[in-house]
Amino acid sequence: MKGEFTAVFKKQGNWYVAYVGEVPGANTQGRTLKEARENLKEALILILEANRALAAKERPQMGVRKEPLTVEL
Repeated sequence: MKGEFTAVFKKQGNWYVAYVGEVPGANTQGRTLKEARENLKEALILILEANRALAAKERPQMGVRKEPLTVEL
């Protein structure tokens, strides 16, 4: 899966704090901008994988349909 997200970086003291604007919970920090960027990519992947795993564990319900959804912004 490939997607484009908005990464937000803010320098706070000796650290860069980072988060993904579109995905609550995808946040991290790093001593350098490069480290914060790498950590943020890893955090985003983990959040998306965890959400996908949780969704897969849901019990099927009558009348519920799941299908891929693709959008272009």
